Amino acid sequence: MRKLVILLSLLFTSSVVLSQIKDSVPNNINFQSFTNLNGEIYTYKKPRFFEMITNIPKNVYGTINDFGYKENLVALGGATVMTVAIIPEDQHLLDQSRILGEQIGLKDFAKYNNFGPLNNIPSDLTSAIYLIGNGTTPLLMSMGFATYGLIKKDYRALNTSTGLVESLLVCGVFSQTIKRVSGRQSPAPAIIDGNPGGDWNPFPSFSAYGKNTPNYDAMPSGHMMTATAALNVISGNYPDKKWIKPVGYSLIGLLGFEMVQANVHWYSDYPIAMVMGYIIGKNIANSKITKTNSKLEAPKKYTFNVNASRSYGYNFIGANITF
Repeated sequence: MRKLVILLSLLFTSSVVLSQIKDSVPNNINFQSFTNLNGEIYTYKKPRFFEMITNIPKNVYGTINDFGYKENLVALGGATVMTVAIIPEDQHLLDQSRILGEQIGLKDFAKYNNFGPLNNIPSDLTSAIYLIGNGTTPLLMSMGFATYGLIKKDYRALNTSTGLVESLLVCGVFSQTIKRVSGRQSPAPAIIDGNPGGDWNPFPSFSAYGKNTPNYDAMPSGHMMTATAALNVISGNYPDKKWIKPVGYSLIGLLGFEMVQANVHWYSDYPIAMVMGYIIGKNIANSKITKTNSKLEAPKKYTFNVNASRSYGYNFIGANITF
């Protein structure tokens, strides 16, 4: 299963970047430009290794600023309304998801094995699906893009690599902050305590949160936020790959179902997380791209000139066409 997860991550990365080779138009040692199918040119600066860390304050500020855009405010408002509407039905939806999960062979817990320094190697399908939103997955994809970018000297791939790491860290900042504000109980302890839909204990102390994290960390889902942000970092850098979004969101939907049926999250933990992940991913992707339009005026196949003159008392006008 470990080999399968790593292989799928590398295959995904390879299928995204390999067809971009012919698009590369290196300008100089510090910049590269890539022409997309719609004629738009994406120009990338050669990234520095540590910028994935040093860019965090800028990315957090940029994301907060993007929250204020009209379309994002509408999306966040819609996500909030959806969240409020789903909360009363959370327990019923979870119960039905668990029944369906049992029918298709999914377990109600994720189990991982150790392999050297790694301790999150999935042992079954349930665990493998859960790993989609784990930080390990964007890190593996980041390594894939970095490897390709270094070998081919491809700045688009290198910026995608650093962007994936940045999205993971920024999602951690936002998700952990909001979790500590909402203090929502996760399904597993809620079921044990007999609390349908889970308890709400806003602003838990740091010691309480650290000692019994599942009692406070359900909303928003960090897995859904991370997966959505990573997807939009990749799709934002490779807009010609139309299959990325449908495949990515299908996997994210599968992840969402798995976490509910496994008593990890409630469905109402997802809307805000996904909208925030979208905004974070788009902000990080766009921060690395300078966009220009390459649709220059097509060269004319002919020239047409009109001439006028006066000679011997007569006015003359003529046309000259050169092919």
